[in-house]
Parts: sequence; structure tokens; C-alpha cells
Amino acid sequence: MTEVLDESAPAGADPKRPFLEVRDLRIHFPTDDGLVKSVDGLSFSLERGRTLGIVGESGSGKSVSSMGIMGLHRTTNARISGEIWLDGDELVGASADFVRRLRGRKMAMIFQDPLSSLHPYYKVGAQIIEAYRLYNDVSKKAARQHAIDLLGRVGIPEPTSRVDDYPHQFSGGMRQRAMIAMALACDPELLIADEPTTALDVTVQAGILELIRSLQQEFNSAVIMITHDLGVIAEVADDVLVMYGGKAVEHAPVRDIFKAPEHPYTWGLLSSMPRMDRARAERLLPVPGSPPSLINLPSGCAFNPRCRYDERTDGLALTEVPELRQAPGKPGHSVACHLPAELRRKIFSEEVSPRL
Repeated sequence: MTEVLDESAPAGADPKRPFLEVRDLRIHFPTDDGLVKSVDGLSFSLERGRTLGIVGESGSGKSVSSMGIMGLHRTTNARISGEIWLDGDELVGASADFVRRLRGRKMAMIFQDPLSSLHPYYKVGAQIIEAYRLYNDVSKKAARQHAIDLLGRVGIPEPTSRVDDYPHQFSGGMRQRAMIAMALACDPELLIADEPTTALDVTVQAGILELIRSLQQEFNSAVIMITHDLGVIAEVADDVLVMYGGKAVEHAPVRDIFKAPEHPYTWGLLSSMPRMDRARAERLLPVPGSPPSLINLPSGCAFNPRCRYDERTDGLALTEVPELRQAPGKPGHSVACHLPAELRRKIFSEEVSPRL
């Protein structure tokens, strides 16, 4: 049973509990065609100062889960269950007003498209000022100076004059930096970045990632980086959560994901990623087929229609949903797959690794 938050006396941080802990989170959307199970039993934790990368194809549940943490599904018809603990406070059972007060101050999100996230009719500086004054009792003059300082910190040139520009007067990279400045206005302890480098050229992308990393070091923030780009994950993440069909299929330190992954879907993602550190022996090998419908998921393992190895599971892939379990001999590495661990590792070393 989810504990209902007493807003008059917040629970406070438990030193034994991770800063962010998600337990069995389910976010379902009723539609005329059926129940869309966008997130279906997701669990993970994150400590301060660390970065969790969440990867997967479109429709895997990455963004829906992050918006659930931010409490942004409360105005929809979403059915939400499970628990989300942030620094000792449970958010699923909390009131909308309490979660709203945490946004900006305790947690913030950098959205994928800053042009649609920034209000086109208001100056960039005015939007940062509003976000800052919402949680800080300061004058407009002090808030304006804070906005200028933030724009300068995120690398926007001439922030004193650009603070009065509108979003359309910024380039794509500058808008993304302005969005980061607004997210950081109140020094949040949890920063969620949803595809923060999409549609940006590689030099701007590198600058944005370095900016997020340096700001994390400065504030010791916990960061969730949501992306489909494994190159970004390799650059910034400490741990990686691989999602498929609304569930986690693998969760491991970033080195394990690239050097010794355990799930066939992760193998497919790696096989379809260009490599710059060495020449490939073969052409890129995309994951066959398409992501599953979240209304009609396949029976058993949701990945079985696209899995090249499902016939080696003695029929379990067609009948039973695999649970996320720790991989034998690998602390901190969990995988949801019916293939026995020894067979998985043999397949990876003999069949998959040579073509990566």
C-alpha cells in the first residue's frame, strides 16, 4: 500500500535510502482501442552525483516514465501506481500541489524541444525570472541578475542583452542552453534531460553534454539522461537502464553495457550503432522488425518476435514474461531474459561480439 504523504510534515531523507527510488511504477492510458501500458512495472534507483542513462527505441516508455517522476501525467487520464521516492518523500501518493512545489526546486526537466517548451510570447529572461521567483523571495532586479548569471554560466554570449531576447531569436543550440538555464534556476537536486541533444550538430551536442556534466559536478545533482543515442550514454552515464515495451530489460554499469551486455535487445542496439574507435568487419545490423504495440504486447517476452535467439529458450520466450534478475557473478547487473546466463555469454562472445 502506498504511503500517503503528510504535507505538513514531509518525511525527510532516509540516509539508507537512495536519493531517487522508483518501485514497480505503472503508467497506463485508457483509450478507445484498449489500455496502453506505456510503463509496466519499472523499478530503479539513483544516488546523488550519478547519472543514469535510459535508452530504448521510441515507444519504449522512456519519456513517459520521466514525466511520471515529474508528476506531469496528473492532468491526463493516466492510471498511475507504484511508488516514487525522492529524498524521502513519496510522490505517487502525494497531492498535486505538493509535487508541483517540488518541480523546479527539487527536480527539473530539460525537454526534447526547447522551442515548444519555452513560451514564444515571453522573453527568455522573463521565463527564467518567473521560475526563480516562484521559489525565492527576491526582487525583480535580483532575479534578473540571477537570470543573466545563469545565461552566462550555460555559455550564452552577451547574456546582459540576450536576456531580453525571445526564443525565436536564439539558435537551436542556444535555445537548449536557455532551457538548461531555466531548469537550473533553483539548483534542483534531480535533473532529467529528455533527448537534450536531438537535432543539434555534433559540436553543439558535445558542448551541451559537457555543460550538463560540469553543472552536475558543481551541484552534486542526480541526473537522468534519456536518449536513443548510445554514443551519448557512453559519454555521460554511470549506469544504463535499457527499456523495451514499457519494461526494463537490462540495468547495468555503463562499462558492462558496452563490454559485456546480457540481453539480445541490447546486443541489437549495439550492433546498429556506428563505431569510431575501430573498423567493423561487417555492415551495421539493425534490430529486425518493429517495436511492439503497447496495447497488444506479445505473449511471454515482449521481445520474442524480434529475437534471433528465442528458439533457444525451450518455449519460455513465448509463454512467460521474464523477470529482471541479477546476472550471475555481476553485482549491479540485472537482465530480464529466459536464455541461461552461460548460453547468453557464449552467444555474445562467439556470435555477437565479433560483429560489433
